[in-house]
Amino acid sequence: MAQEETRWLNDDEQRLWRLLREFLWRFPSAMDRQLMRDSNMQSGEYSVLATLSESPDAPQRPGDIARTLEWDRSRLSHLLRRMETKGLIDRHADTRDGRGALVSLSETGWQVLREAAPPHVTFVREALFDHLPADERVTLENALKRILPGLGGTDPCK
Repeated sequence: MAQEETRWLNDDEQRLWRLLREFLWRFPSAMDRQLMRDSNMQSGEYSVLATLSESPDAPQRPGDIARTLEWDRSRLSHLLRRMETKGLIDRHADTRDGRGALVSLSETGWQVLREAAPPHVTFVREALFDHLPADERVTLENALKRILPGLGGTDPCK
């Protein structure tokens, strides 16, 4: 089978790729700085707290949290251990079937999340949404919905 010829980026594509690459490098660092400065937590901790807060009446299995966040289970396991030590989460045996543990937000975790959410939402609004008029937000959303499925993982729109 003949090797396909490389489809090099044209000047417009190259310019867009460089902008996107720069955004992908800068935004996570800026978000981490904001969370650490305003809430003394890492973005991973915030992600777990937010995920758990979305099902407040039902503790979650670590595997379900890992799937939701599309993280490796061992990465999550280490983080959950640290979060439990900080008192942010509670872990207890799953009495439904006796397999594994369930994770839920502790009272401290709820309080930390309630305090962290307002400055974090302000950061997201100021860093992203305030710079885009409504029609450009829709364009960006539509573009990301078309791009993300090609990268694998779960459908982010569900």
